[in-house]
Amino acid sequence: MQNNTFSGLFVGQNLVSLTEVDSTNNFLKQSLANSTPLIEGTVIMAESQYAGRGQRQNQWHSQPGKNLTFSILLKPTFLPLNRQFNLNVAISVGIIKAIEKVLGPNAKIKWPNDIYFGSNKLGGVLIENMVQGSQIKNAIVGIGINVNQTIFEDGAANAISVKQILHKDYELKALLAEICNEVEVAYLMLRSENFEPLQAFYLQKLYWLNELRPFAANGITFNGIIKDVNPNGLLCIETNNELIQYNFKEIEFLNKPTPK
Repeated sequence: MQNNTFSGLFVGQNLVSLTEVDSTNNFLKQSLANSTPLIEGTVIMAESQYAGRGQRQNQWHSQPGKNLTFSILLKPTFLPLNRQFNLNVAISVGIIKAIEKVLGPNAKIKWPNDIYFGSNKLGGVLIENMVQGSQIKNAIVGIGINVNQTIFEDGAANAISVKQILHKDYELKALLAEICNEVEVAYLMLRSENFEPLQAFYLQKLYWLNELRPFAANGITFNGIIKDVNPNGLLCIETNNELIQYNFKEIEFLNKPTPK
């Protein structure tokens, strides 16, 4: 049974639906810059994003009306700057828990926060923190999930959608409500300093965890094993009996094994 209700306390209770926008993250940032009063948990949802962005400044291509493209406004003023990756963990956990209700246990988190199903990309997250002094004043959480799109551009060769997995359309608002509800649960756990279960679940769901896989760093390809993600969000990979930590832009996941 599909849940089409926002049952949480605040995430999604103020829902703004747009027909078209450059990106929902940009819309939220502009609204805040214009001093528009927005409550925490406000969700901006767009039928069409013509300049959606993913990580590494990649564009997020989405057919109008087929997918979920939305942003959530959060105010994690309780979170120290040196623990901002914890928000990334909470958001990723909330999304995966919602996706699991629809698709079962094969959903994974590709570090730092891409959403995968098997070896295919189902969605992604882009969190933009607005810092004031030593505090995160606002966090704009952009989320894109492939739902009913079945044809993707060549640049998204490994993309997959909910419809391709279930072989039927899925109601966008139902999945939006499920994600918002689960994100709120995870966010409230983070706020109440109950972070350990979130961290454990994030690690349990990590794509390629404890598997010998090919990577590239500094122009060199190598085989390594993902062992952990440290508190600052660095990926810990074991190679040649050495544990090396990588920042987001320092490591690339490769599709083909490297020669031994």
